Amino acid sequence: MFNIEEELKKLPHKPGVYIMHDKDDKIIYVGKAVSLRNRVRQYFRKNKKTKRIENMVSLVDHFEYIVVDNEAEALILECNLIKKNMPKFNVLLKDDKTYPYIKINVQDDYPNIYITRRILNDGAKYFGPYASAGSAKEMVDFIKAKFRIRQCRNFKYKDRPCLNYHIKKCMAPCMGYVSKEEYRKQIDEIISLLEGKTDKIIKEMQKEMQELSSKMEFEKAAYIRDKIIAIENISQKQKVSNITENDIDVIGIARNEIEVCVEIFFVRKSKMIGREHYFFKNLEDEENKQILSEFVKQYYVGRAILPNKIMMREEIEDKEVIEEWLSTEAKRKVEIKTPQKGEKLRLVEMAERNAAITLENKNKEKYNVLAELKEVLKLNILPRKIECYDISNLSGTNMVAGMCVMQDGIIKKNLSRRFKIKTVFSQDDPACMKEVVKRRLLHSLDKIDSSFGKLPDAIFADGGITQIRAIKSAIEDTIKDREDKKEELSKIVVFGMVKNDKHQTRALMDENRNEIKISQELFNLITNFQDSVHDNAIGYHRSLREKELTHSELDDIDGIGEVKKKALLKEFGSVKRIKEAEIEDLMKVKGITKELAEKIKEAL
Repeated sequence: MFNIEEELKKLPHKPGVYIMHDKDDKIIYVGKAVSLRNRVRQYFRKNKKTKRIENMVSLVDHFEYIVVDNEAEALILECNLIKKNMPKFNVLLKDDKTYPYIKINVQDDYPNIYITRRILNDGAKYFGPYASAGSAKEMVDFIKAKFRIRQCRNFKYKDRPCLNYHIKKCMAPCMGYVSKEEYRKQIDEIISLLEGKTDKIIKEMQKEMQELSSKMEFEKAAYIRDKIIAIENISQKQKVSNITENDIDVIGIARNEIEVCVEIFFVRKSKMIGREHYFFKNLEDEENKQILSEFVKQYYVGRAILPNKIMMREEIEDKEVIEEWLSTEAKRKVEIKTPQKGEKLRLVEMAERNAAITLENKNKEKYNVLAELKEVLKLNILPRKIECYDISNLSGTNMVAGMCVMQDGIIKKNLSRRFKIKTVFSQDDPACMKEVVKRRLLHSLDKIDSSFGKLPDAIFADGGITQIRAIKSAIEDTIKDREDKKEELSKIVVFGMVKNDKHQTRALMDENRNEIKISQELFNLITNFQDSVHDNAIGYHRSLREKELTHSELDDIDGIGEVKKKALLKEFGSVKRIKEAEIEDLMKVKGITKELAEKIKEAL
């Protein structure tokens, strides 16, 4: 038996990683500490914690820890354990991307250029990362079109040049039409372009173009001119500011009541070569610096190529130890900067603006719906989780209920649930509603990790004032049983979804029978919500009724499932003939043993 208080006393004053487990031995949280004793003990003391950490602590059954030599080692181990186990209470970066890079095999006699997602220690030059394969491909296509390097992946000498030579897309090194030195000059220009050193190569090209023109070699001069124009265009397209820093990642963060968005810009040699964004939920009471700290650790662990600088608004926790870790990985200095003014601050602000736009565009529709619901229902918070219930029966038989969930403005079919009525034995829909809602509330109160999840912000009933009162009564009864959860339960608001004579959604109704005016967009969503819960309830009722109609005496025999039942009926044609069959005849059916045959004869 693991005694948490006793184990807390044994914790050492040393750096390390702690691992929290639930009662099923599942890892639910991983953290690092300069002093394991001080850090882990804080979780189990009465102090201010975020909701996420409070929920985590309530589920901890036991913990373990690993002692290391220093904080940097603890940081690396923490990152690796989080990435491997994906604990539900850590801030998780779900990033399975491998970013594309442009690769040049500079050690070859006639180097090729292509896109790769694997960084090898093979002496080649790599440029990137690019946020998408599309942007990397655009650059490679541009280079191959303008510099006429070889297109073939595997180089070998040939008897005749390929089509690319005849359409002036390759200089045909396979035929010896270009020397290694001349071809290398093209590669050096490409490397300068990818490194952002365009001013130098444009000056050299302009000089070469003038020399060719003076020699009246106008076709070659025109080729150089076209390259200059193309390089200038693509350089202008990529340039984002006058910033002079090399190899920097710029991170911006934006948030609303639903989600957090972290946007990262890849800037190389004053040029934007790509960007990426990530979303995080359920971090309402987490500070930006904490989120960014977790993001940086998880994002850069295992990266083959690291920037020289990482810039963001917030001064993150563990800055020095993260810099030490990244510098060790990169074998050069990597800094984390929080600019206060000038062009660097403007670049961070641009990342933040883009994060806000990305977040707004992603959530615009559903956020507007939630904001309207909050306003028309006069709520203090956004109703992020709404549950809806409907009762279905036929003259008091096969009484069931359906539940549907709307999470962040989206109807989540995977969260739907079905209930059989257990305590009501006559047709009494309000009593059925009260039973089902109370059972559902207790699921979340008794188990934080229940499949029902957390308590809803609001409950909608498929019906009017009678059903509203039944749900309110269920909440009040639950409060009597669970006084310690009174505050949480009292926050749940209840509304009815009333229909017209044609069984179509008419309006929302509050507990005072006031009908609430809503927009057409919200009306359509509520209608879909009501239709979903109705279909869920009636579908369950029909399935039970059909099962009852097709029920056979064979269904009541232990050991006879659907497969054996079908096999017996196929062999004998009816239950009557099965009753009349001898044990030896029953045993001829596949899967029917002597013991099971005797059980069938006895039961029938």
